[in-house]
Amino acid sequence: MTALEPLFAPRAIAVLGASATPGKLGAAMADSLASFPGPVMKVNSGRPDPDRGFFPSVGEAAAAHGITPDLVVSCIPAAVTADALREAAAVGARAALVCAGGFAESGGEGVRHQQALAEAVGDTGIRVLGPNTSGFLAPHRRLTASFVPGAPDLEPGPVAVVAASGGVNHALAFALAEAGVGLRLGVGLGNSLDVTQADVLDHLAEDDGVRAVALHVETAAEGRRLTEAVRRLTDRVPVVALVVGRSDIGDFARSHTGALATSWRVTRMALRQAGAVLVDDERDLVDAVTALSRVRLPAHPRAGVGLVTAQAGPGLLLTDDLRSHGVQVPPLVERTVKELRELLPALTYLNNPVDTGRPSPTITQIVERVSEDPGIDVTAVYGLLEPTTVDLPAALTAARTATPLVAVVGGPVEQARRTRRDLGEAGIPCAATPASGSAMVRALVEDAAARTRLKTVLTDSNAPTLPPPGPVDEHTAKSVLADLGIHTPVRRVCADAAEAHAALDELGGSVVVKILDADILHKTEVGGVQVGIRTHDELDEALARMPASPALLVEQMAPAGPELIVGVRRDPVFGPVLALGAGGTAAEILGDVSLRLTPLSANEAHAMLDELATRQLFLGARGATPVDRGRLTHVLLALASLAADDAVAECEINPLRVLPDGDVVALDAVLLLRDPRDQGGSDDA
Repeated sequence: MTALEPLFAPRAIAVLGASATPGKLGAAMADSLASFPGPVMKVNSGRPDPDRGFFPSVGEAAAAHGITPDLVVSCIPAAVTADALREAAAVGARAALVCAGGFAESGGEGVRHQQALAEAVGDTGIRVLGPNTSGFLAPHRRLTASFVPGAPDLEPGPVAVVAASGGVNHALAFALAEAGVGLRLGVGLGNSLDVTQADVLDHLAEDDGVRAVALHVETAAEGRRLTEAVRRLTDRVPVVALVVGRSDIGDFARSHTGALATSWRVTRMALRQAGAVLVDDERDLVDAVTALSRVRLPAHPRAGVGLVTAQAGPGLLLTDDLRSHGVQVPPLVERTVKELRELLPALTYLNNPVDTGRPSPTITQIVERVSEDPGIDVTAVYGLLEPTTVDLPAALTAARTATPLVAVVGGPVEQARRTRRDLGEAGIPCAATPASGSAMVRALVEDAAARTRLKTVLTDSNAPTLPPPGPVDEHTAKSVLADLGIHTPVRRVCADAAEAHAALDELGGSVVVKILDADILHKTEVGGVQVGIRTHDELDEALARMPASPALLVEQMAPAGPELIVGVRRDPVFGPVLALGAGGTAAEILGDVSLRLTPLSANEAHAMLDELATRQLFLGARGATPVDRGRLTHVLLALASLAADDAVAECEINPLRVLPDGDVVALDAVLLLRDPRDQGGSDDA
């Protein structure tokens, strides 16, 4: 039994503000709860009428029914909600659904109403869903705690919806019904005053009737608590997440790393790292959970997809969409191709995708042969319904495939809808279009890859000794990096021009001269960096152009090469976040950045480069020396270990240059330390 059992599996319910007047919230809620098999008590303190079943208080209603309600559904104004819930808790109610608005979302007086409600929760221990939500749905319990028309008609099934918005919860529930998928539990969080997404996910982790979870996130205020709940749940049940807020770039930190690690990006990355499958819109969300509620592949780093199409054009759309998302559609081995030649005419294409020309009676055997190919982990089939040629649903249901099967079926509307429902009931996810079919297959492949990543072991490193609290200059920051095994240029700290001239002689060749001032983070913006200096005359000219500084840093110039930006910052919600991006302006302008929460595994760190759109610049494009992946992974893990120290607010290497031998060197470094009074503070690390 979970802590939310009284909320989602009550024995009896009381409706506060129940009404007999059609159109009122209390009347709509009481009507929706009519199918609940337990007692539903109607409470109306303003117009009690016990003879008609309306009681003045929860206590009197409980006495009349001979049972205390576990759940109170509040349809009364915000101003009186807190006191009403205190009274309900006093007689034994353990959970409440607060539907009314007028709380913090409305500002002003509503903020005070929400604070009063929060105090009631803290004082009584009653669990509250909402406020400002249209409720929740549990069809298998015949429990519709919602005032939305049509909600009581939803069928039970294996998919749970956990949505920030009550409206989104219902929209997804209806969309799943249209897709032929029933609902296990659908929850709209509203203001999330008490019950949060993590709470609901932990509840679902104990529910054997759940086969897949659709997660809608607007803000991730819980940070790591949310990701830990996703991580626990994905051990047993796939989670598909839609994160809203692509345009919200949040507050930038003072460095580039802060600008790159925006709230939307970090939330998506954190959920993905926890094992969730990410989608970009509600259509893909429905397709993904539809597929995952019926099929789940074994863990696999990069599952191969076999495609069989009875119509070449739509089959190519499906193939192209999968490949454009990085899904592997491998060629079939010669043995498989030979077997297919015996089943198909010579004019068709036989090497993935396999084109049958049109639906054929041999499609069952064709699908079976493709599924048995050693490079195939999931098989997808496209076909139009042509009953006079072949009974496609029967042919697919009869197939004894070696891999899970996904179908994409088109045809007359009602006939195709019935086919998709029948195949779904047979355990074969079925989509209506190539785009939806691709979303289904991608979800299966990405879930398998996520479970592979979750099996990797986190890597720990010893953090170096940090300087005392206060501003940190570039030389000190680079010394910390050197202690971590990160290469930095040979350099000298100089107190004046004379020492800079001596350093030029000592280092030889071409040098860089920089001002050394811990209070100036971006030295180039004030003319504090001069490059390519070879002679003493050039040094004098450079020093004359530079602003005054407490000291100078003279260091050897590194050979030319592509540049990366690497940084770690302490996100206010998720704690330490590691960022890798293309150097220069590409990371900021193009959003070309890969993010991870720390700590992370070596496999996760190694994979970050592959997520950059500009990765080919660092993998040997146009004959350039590719970056040493091992050295880059070491840098990423070293910064992750640095972030384990609460004293570190942020550390950034920009640029991290790739040298001609593939090694990497930190050409500039910024280290920001936290005020000791702020350590162990508000971030949810």
